[in-house]
Formats: sequence, C-alpha cells, structure tokens
Amino acid sequence: MHTTLHWIDWLIVASTLAITIGMALFTKKYTRSVADFLVANRCAGRYLLCVAGGMASLGAISFMAMFEMYYTAGLTANWWTLVSTPTMLLIAISGWIIYRYRETRSLTIAQFFEKRYSRKFRIFAGILAWFSGVINFGIFPAVGTRFFIHFCGLPATIPGTGISTFVAIMLFLLFIALFFVFLGGQIAIMVTDFLQGMFTNITLLAIIAFFIFKFDWPVLIETLQQYSPPEISMIDPMRASKVKGFTPFYFIIVVFTQFYGYLAWQGNQGYNASAKSAHEAKMARILGEWRTVVILLLMLLLPLVVFMVMHNPMFSESANLIRNALAGIDDDTIRTQMTVPVGLAHILPVGLVGMFCATMLAAFISTHDTYLHSWGSIFVQDVILPLRKKPMSEKSHIWALRASICFVAALIFLFSLLFRQNEFILMFFSITGAIYIGGAGAAIIGGLYWKHGSTTGAWVALSTGAICALCGLVARQIWTPVIYPWLEQGAPNLLAGLTWLLEGIANRVPGINWVVGPDEFPINSQWVFFFSILLSITGYVACSLLAWLVFKHPAFDMDKMLHRGKYAVKGDHACDVVKPATGIRTLLPSKEFTRGDRVIYFLNITWSLGWFSIFLFGCAWAAIKGVPEQIWIKFWGWRIGIILVVAIGTTLWFMVGGIRDMVALFKRLSSVKRDEHDDGTV
Repeated sequence: MHTTLHWIDWLIVASTLAITIGMALFTKKYTRSVADFLVANRCAGRYLLCVAGGMASLGAISFMAMFEMYYTAGLTANWWTLVSTPTMLLIAISGWIIYRYRETRSLTIAQFFEKRYSRKFRIFAGILAWFSGVINFGIFPAVGTRFFIHFCGLPATIPGTGISTFVAIMLFLLFIALFFVFLGGQIAIMVTDFLQGMFTNITLLAIIAFFIFKFDWPVLIETLQQYSPPEISMIDPMRASKVKGFTPFYFIIVVFTQFYGYLAWQGNQGYNASAKSAHEAKMARILGEWRTVVILLLMLLLPLVVFMVMHNPMFSESANLIRNALAGIDDDTIRTQMTVPVGLAHILPVGLVGMFCATMLAAFISTHDTYLHSWGSIFVQDVILPLRKKPMSEKSHIWALRASICFVAALIFLFSLLFRQNEFILMFFSITGAIYIGGAGAAIIGGLYWKHGSTTGAWVALSTGAICALCGLVARQIWTPVIYPWLEQGAPNLLAGLTWLLEGIANRVPGINWVVGPDEFPINSQWVFFFSILLSITGYVACSLLAWLVFKHPAFDMDKMLHRGKYAVKGDHACDVVKPATGIRTLLPSKEFTRGDRVIYFLNITWSLGWFSIFLFGCAWAAIKGVPEQIWIKFWGWRIGIILVVAIGTTLWFMVGGIRDMVALFKRLSSVKRDEHDDGTV
C-alpha cells in the first residue's frame, strides 16, 4: 500500500505512540479512588495543568478549524484576535470563575449547581451539558480520521479486505483514546497530554524553522496581495469585512462569549478541579496565555504557506499534485477542510512529515481521551448519581464511569458516520456549544458572584439558551430543503419582509453579512450563539430580581459554598488565606503570590496590554488616516518574528516546569490520604 509517508515518518509516529502508551501504563497504579479518576485527587501543579490542559483543548479538529479560518481570511484574522487580549488578560489575572469554582471543591460544574441551586437543576444541567457536549463532540472523530486518510494518502478501503479505511482508522483511534482513559482516568490523561503537548511545541517550532529556511517572506506577501479574493485583503484587516463567516463581528462575539461562557464548556472539566490549590489554578491560567503563543503562530503560518503554494505559479508543480489529491474528494466542505493537510503532506520533507503526523495523532488522542473522560463522567456524576438513593461503592462507581465513557465513544462514532457537516468547523462549535453555554454562563456567573441569583433564574436561563440554540441549529439544517422553498412558494410576503429587515441591517452595518437566499440560513451560527446568550442573561437577571425584591427570598450564604472565613479548608489556599480578595483587588497580586508569581504577573500584563495598545492604535490610525498596505506588511513581519522568539523561550521554560510538576504529582499521589466520600455527591 503506497502512502505519502516514508518509513522514517512511520517510525517517528510509532515511537511517539509507544512512549505515550508506556507512560499511561505507568500511571495506572496511582488511580485508587473516584477523586483520583476524576480530578487526579487535586494534586496538579501550574505548569502541568497549563501544558496538559492546553493540549487537551488543542485537538486535531482544532488544527483543522484554524486552518480553515486562516486559509480563508489570511493574516487579517490574526489581527482581529487581538480584540480579545484585554478580556483574556482580565480572566487570567483575576482568576475569573476558576478561582471561586476551585474553592467550591466541586468535581463538576453541575455538582456546583446542586450546591448553589438545587438537585433537580443539577440533573437538568447535567443532561443538557451532556447532550450539547456529545453533539459538539460528534464530528471530532470524523474530521480527525479524514485528516489521517488524506494526509497519509491512504486508500478508501483496506487492500484485499473491502473494509472501509475511514471506519477502521476511526475505531483504532477511539480505542487508543479509550485505553488511556481506562488505565488511569484524569491522572493518565494529564500526564500523557503533557508529554504530547511538549512534543507538539517542539514539532511546530521545527516546522516554522523549515518554512523560514525554505520559503521567502516577500514571496508569501506578494501571493497574498495578488491572489486574495475580490474586494478582500488577506493582509489589511480593515478590508476584511466581507470575508465569509470570519468578519470583525465574529471576533467581537468571541470576546464576549469567552468572558461570559468561561468554564461553562466542560469538554476538559477534569482539569478545572485538578489543581492543588485555587491559587495554583489561577496561575495555570495566567501561564496559559504564554502557552498559546507558539500554537497560534503555527496555526497562522501553515495555511498561509499552503495558500502560497496553491496560488503562486512558481510552485505550480506542487500545486498540481495537491489538486490531483484533492480531486478525489467529492464533498465540497470536506475538500475545503483537507486543503491544508494535503498541501502540507506534499510540502514538508521526510521526518517533518512524520513529526507533524505524530503531532496530529497526539492532538487527536489528547482531546478525545479528555472529552470522553469529561462527557462520560458528567453523565454518571450529574445525572445517574443524583438520581440514586444509595451511594455506589468506590469500585462500582469507577466502573460506571468507564461504562459511560464507552457509551459516549459509541455515540460519537455513530454520529461521525451519519452526520453531514455543511459549515465551518468553528461555526459548528458555536451553535452546538450554545445549547448549553447560552444559559449556563448566566447560571455560573450569577451563582459564583451574586448572592441574590435565584434558582428560578437559573432554570429560565438554561432553558432559554437551549431552545434558542436548538432552533438555530435546526433552522440551519433545514433552511435550504424546507424553510426557504416554503417561504418562496407559500409566504412570499413574509420572505420579502425578512429580506428587507435582515439585509437592511447588513447594508447599514459593515461586517454584518446577512443575506436571505436559498443556499444557507441568513444568520450564521456565531450570531445564533450571541442571541441565545442575550436572552438567557435577561431571563436570569429578571427572575432573580423578582425573587429578591418582590418575593423577598433571602441571600445565599456564599462563604459556606466557597469555604471562606470560618468554613475555610486547610490547604485550599496558599499562606493559609481564609478570606481571599474580592472586587477590584482580585486584579492585583495577593498574599498568595510569591516573588516569581509577581514577575509572571507583570510580564503577562506588559505583553498583553502592549499588543492591545498596538491594536487600538492601528484601528484608530486606519479610521482617521488609513494605513498603507506596506505598513501592514512590516507589522506582520515584526509580529511573527517577536512571537517566534517568545515561543522558543516559553517552550523551554514550560518543559522544565512541567517535568518538575509531574514528579511532584506522583509524590503527592503516593502519600495523599484518600477520602472515599469525595465522590461528587452533595
């Protein structure tokens, strides 16, 4: 069987997988309780959490999603991501959500919901989170499997057997992910994710070095200038309002949803409660801002290099090979997704092809084992457990978790076989995530920060968000075959009114590209997400104010839930703090900060505010005088160069810190006293 991978490449992939499996086997002996299986008994340090948690969020599907965006929008998309800089900085330095959530000592978000609202709400939230998560997770195996098939140049069926290669590889990959989860739960997941995360960083830096040596920056820029779509610039972000899907409004909504829905999405919920203290969880988030530097750089450069090869005549020979490989893919959406992977398979040399393939395998496994662990655990912890009148034995509890994880694996396997994806991956993420996050954000923020947040408000918020998102999801699926033909034939006046309203708004507001036509639903998934959030917030606040001011419901005891003051748990806070800072003081270093923590804190602030200041200045200058394209070209050269230097430094820094944390993790797990009652029940 001929593939695009050399035997050296296959050896690199096999060796990387073997080392990771060996490390997973080593962790098995440390999993002795439910808390071990779910949250590594809350023993993880900041660097381990930062690298492993970042890798868990960086699946093969995330690579594919970002490839789609940057291949479509070019450098301009990276500019508009800077709009989220102050939000992410605020979240990191304040410990927004994560600090207080860790203080509740909950194993899942829905367990916190039971403490804050009611058991019935916990069950409802658990069901909705699980449903939203599994639907969202459903396309992960398919997208990842297609990458390996097309990147490696594998045939449609296994020679001599007639067995579908797609089905066989998807089953194999899911089996590996399940194997990791079964061995050691969150401990195995976290340790293997850390190793895979460091390997990924090293691989990406090696690929960037190859691109710098192989390709000229002026040629790349010239290609982006000459071959950008009509009326769109892939260099000047001020001319990006007509980019399909990824307009400036897309990124503005991302900023809003990042703050509102922070921690609501539970795909990697095991990491949310694994820190050895609330302060350690906060520091992991601060460090996470640096961790993404190298990833975002490669996410930007890889698709742009492929774009250059595909469009610049000087690379016509390679472009023809790539087009011939893509010609065998019938589905337009899948062909678009596979353009960058297939291009990379023909651009990268032997060795780097294997390293990149191994990186994508690591990304696939790290996300799948984490998500399988999360959604399987949520079904048991937040649906089955609260419904039972008698607690499970520890052994039965762990096996119930494993059975639930297998059930989730079976569901996503079937979903990947049957579902037809018809939009950008990031848009699919938005609308399926909105089913739960749309209302959960209000319930989480209100529950952690407002003593008058009510149970009724939480019910209304979660229900409203889910209904709005589900209606949007269904509408986007049936608009072309059902809704538009019905409007056109049976209700032309209604269609005309809808067109007048939506396209009227779009014509008056640059960047809102709402078009009423037969091909797709006029409002994209990102806007559906945004509207579901607004409705949910309104419902939560209105119902809570009604309960407080009209029905005189008493304030909730926040100190008891957060284990503060007289309820403080020894060891949950550094320096024996019993009353952590609140309000504006959360943005400043507290008594829990060491000298090194303060250095990290101020470096992070300087880095983030520096880039955001450039963003504000650039937008203002462009609005007042206009910025010549040559200035933008110089800016991109400096930005990529600076980030590359920082990426090299942070990779070495986090490797040393992560290895130290991993050794410390095993030491703590060897001596920590297990509590059989620490199983997620309230």
